[in-house]
Amino acid sequence: MQKKSSPKNPSRRNAIKAAAAGAATLAFPAVWTSARAAANKRIVVRDDGGIYSKAYGAVFYRPFTEKTGIEVVGVQANAEPTAQIRSMVETGSYTWDMAKISQPAILLLTRPGKVYLEKHGLESDPIIAQIPHQYMSPYGVGTNVYTTVLAYRTDAFKGRKAPQSWADFWNVKEFAGRRGLRKYPFDTIEESLMASGVPTSQVYPCNFDRAFASLDKIAKHVDVWWTTGAQVEQMLGSGEVDMIGTWVSRAQAAMAAGAPVEIVWNQNIWGCDNWSILKGTPNAQACREFIKFASDPKRQAQLVEFFPAGLTQPAAFNYVKPAVAKNCPTYPVNMKDGLHIDAQFWLDNQSKALERFNSWILT
Repeated sequence: MQKKSSPKNPSRRNAIKAAAAGAATLAFPAVWTSARAAANKRIVVRDDGGIYSKAYGAVFYRPFTEKTGIEVVGVQANAEPTAQIRSMVETGSYTWDMAKISQPAILLLTRPGKVYLEKHGLESDPIIAQIPHQYMSPYGVGTNVYTTVLAYRTDAFKGRKAPQSWADFWNVKEFAGRRGLRKYPFDTIEESLMASGVPTSQVYPCNFDRAFASLDKIAKHVDVWWTTGAQVEQMLGSGEVDMIGTWVSRAQAAMAAGAPVEIVWNQNIWGCDNWSILKGTPNAQACREFIKFASDPKRQAQLVEFFPAGLTQPAAFNYVKPAVAKNCPTYPVNMKDGLHIDAQFWLDNQSKALERFNSWILT
């Protein structure tokens, strides 16, 4: 065994070693610690599947793994997987570490009494701080804005004025054609109120009496009450409807497939999907690192190579071609006259609205 040098007279070799170690610590205070912590780490992220999984894999998941050594596994689940998240947190058995979920879902999971999400604590991070407040909450960092729009077939309005608002959609005399609306109170209630003349700033709290009075006027002129996005995409593609209230992604998919479809951004109804961390997951810190990575404006801009993303970083548009940017929900012109979904209103009134709508649709 090598003899230790005296504390009073350390050897030259030990002195050099100590100096070198100190220099390394000063130069790399956290890098090596972070790298070791990342080794053999894995986080599982719930996303929407389909084109989202493909895009996130290319833009976020694989590049993050290459940079940090933390493997990211994306899994598809229900649109609002609140029940699964509650079960994981209550049992302490984590199939996922984080999830891409909506603002209403976050409210459901953070009610007083039992909270199922971790506070991300990233508000002061220089990258996260660039995200506008309407896309943020203590339990979620906005990553994509989705929206409902009015879409129409251009061939159905060739040589005549096309609808440009919900009031136009309701105006069956000047804008004749086959119509489709969602068979659900969400979005449909807001559309009916704006059609009746309510400004976007006064839609909430929704006046149900006024909304259903407005729906009474259009009901017999609605040819299809749709229930799935695939149904909308098929109808726009085949020409079964001339105009429809729809999730913008479905109108864009029909356009990409060659259908002569135009999107009306005026009075669009938008919400925000967020990166949220499950309460108690042992991989919470790795999730925070991923969220920061995925929120970089330049990286977020790469999503438009896969679909017209609702970019939550304003600076991301600096890296997107104008012709592509105009199709994104959060393009400033598109957001100008949009309506932000009031998640708290729908959390408080969902059951009431569903009961009344389901009764109304049967009459």
